[in-house]
This record gives sequence, structure tokens and C-alpha cells, in this order.
Amino acid sequence: MTPAEKISPTQLSLLLFSFIAPTVILIIPNVTVEISKQDAWMTIFPSILIGSINIWVMILLSKRYPGQTIIQYSSQIIGKWLSKLMGLYILYYWINFNFIIINQHIQFVNTVLLHRSPPIVLSLSLALLCGIAVYMGIESIARCNEYLALVMFVLLIPLLMLMLAEYDPERLRPVLSNGLFPVLQGSIFPAAYLSQFFILGWLLPYLNKPKKALKASFFGLFTISGLLAIIMIPMIMIFGPLTEKLTFPLLSVIQYIGIQGSFERMEALAVAIWVMGSFIKISLTFFVICLSIGQLCNIKGYKDLVIPITILSVLGSISVFVNYSTDLNHYLRYTYPSHALFTQLALPLILLMIDSIKKLWKKSVL
Repeated sequence: MTPAEKISPTQLSLLLFSFIAPTVILIIPNVTVEISKQDAWMTIFPSILIGSINIWVMILLSKRYPGQTIIQYSSQIIGKWLSKLMGLYILYYWINFNFIIINQHIQFVNTVLLHRSPPIVLSLSLALLCGIAVYMGIESIARCNEYLALVMFVLLIPLLMLMLAEYDPERLRPVLSNGLFPVLQGSIFPAAYLSQFFILGWLLPYLNKPKKALKASFFGLFTISGLLAIIMIPMIMIFGPLTEKLTFPLLSVIQYIGIQGSFERMEALAVAIWVMGSFIKISLTFFVICLSIGQLCNIKGYKDLVIPITILSVLGSISVFVNYSTDLNHYLRYTYPSHALFTQLALPLILLMIDSIKKLWKKSVL
């Protein structure tokens, strides 16, 4: 059954941008510089390939099963019981993902702006807003994001211009001094984040023009990749090898600009970009979790699940890590990439392969 709510291709592109971009530009640079050094900007190119494969797989599956989410059409591919097990695993993944994102929000805001605010206050305030947005529906989230994405772009432009005034191109040299392997190794991290196009498995059924899904998705991919490139390259040219030692490199660049130039407390812009991005990201995650539970348990109205999921998210986000800084950084560096690539890339690929084999088998039998 085709969902009653609908979003446009432009709204889909902007949702993908807001869902992926803020966390990518905030977290990826220091991890990739640690491995790939001054060649870290090159890691974007292999990760674009992963993002492209991810988009292609999700759109192809959606075309074969129009109007259905990955939770729904997986039962037609691998059977009822296996699909239930896979659905429960995906649900666990999204719930854990949700806890991590809210926890990141707590750590970032505590570090930058509200140093003494209790974590539960930061978590509850954002989760309540996201819960309200999800209850209003995916159309409301998409319309709200049209304005928020525009504001994020407007806030990023002056930061990028000021960054270019402080750079030293010599810090990008020598190119490929250690060969190509460190670049490929470092690309695992941006690839893991760009595989978050997995969320298309829940958004595509709501697209009002399915034929434009590919164009809209790739526009989102290239916008995110381009933004990461034009932020990472000046970042390396400003801080060089120091980038890997910074928890939030973009924030450090903004603070450095504020010290060197005539602007002060410019980190407020970084906080504004992060909070707007987190609002959309967490709202979409709530939406996916509620929709997935509803489809797994045959509950017609996913909105009835918003309140319990909001409460669960608040409690989970403040208890998921004992030590916010150490445990979260360890998870993002050593656990998340493999977990994300398996869930967001390998599982859809396996579904597509099984579905293709089944279709070829039926044709050969007939």
C-alpha cells in the first residue's frame, strides 16, 4: 500500500543532506588525517563509490517493490521468519544508532557551549522536539528541513570564506608520500557515514516522483561529498598534522578564525549548524524506528509509538556510555565503521543478490 504522506525529490535531497552532512564534517576529518595524513582529502573519492553503490542498491530494490520499505519487502525476498530476524536486527541497529547520535549531541553541546548542563536536560529538550516533529509526520519534517538546510548553507558560507584566508598550501605536500594504501584505509570512515543512504529504504516509499529518486539521491551524495572536500582541504592547510589531535577539528578552525580575525565566539555558528542537523537526523531516526516497529508488529499507526520511543531514547542516550568522551570516540573509531558497512551496505546487497537469483531461477524454470 502506498503511503498517504508524500515528499518531493528536492525535499528528499535536503533530508539526505541534513541527515548525513553535519556529523560527517564534524567527526570525519581528525580520524582520516590520523591514518592518511595530508592525503586525507583523497579518502572522499573511494567513499563516494561506496555511497553510489548504496544508493543504486536501495533504489533498485525500491523499484522492484514500489511503495514498500525494506522491512516489508525483505519478507518477499528471504521469507517471513528470516525477514523478522533481519528486521529485529535492523531495529536494534537503529535504536543503538539513535542513542549514539543523541549522546554525540550531548557531548558536543557540553564541550562547546553549555559546560555544566546535565546530560538528561540536553537529551530531553532535543528528543521532545524530535518526537513532536515525528508525530506531525514525514511531510512536516521535510518541509521544516527545507528552511533549516537553507540556514545551514547560509551559516557555512562565511565560515568557509574565512577559512580560506588562513591556509598554507604547503601542508598538503608531499602528495601520496606513503602510497595509496593509507588513503584506502582512511576512506573506511567516510564510507561508513556515506552508507547512511541506507535510510532510503524507508524514505523512498514516500517520494511523490519515484522516477527522480536516483537524481535526488545523487545530488545529496555529491553535495555532502563536495562540502566535506571544501572543509577538509582548508582544515589540513590550516592545522596540518595537528588535525588528528583535535576532537572537533571544524570547531577548532572556527575558534582559530575567531581569535585571528575580528569575529569572536564564532563557535556559536558551529553549534547552530550541529543542533539543526541533529534535530533532522534524530527526527528521521525516530521516524524509522517507529515505522519499523509498526511494520514488524503489524501496527497501523506508527505515530502511536512516538512517546515510548522518545522516552527510551532519552534514557538510552545518557546510559549508553559510561565515559562520554573516551567510550564514544572508541566506538566511532573502532566499532561503528564495520557495524555500519555491514548493516547499511552488505545487508541490502545480500537482499538484492538473493532477489536477483530468485528472479533468474523463475525465468529459467518458465
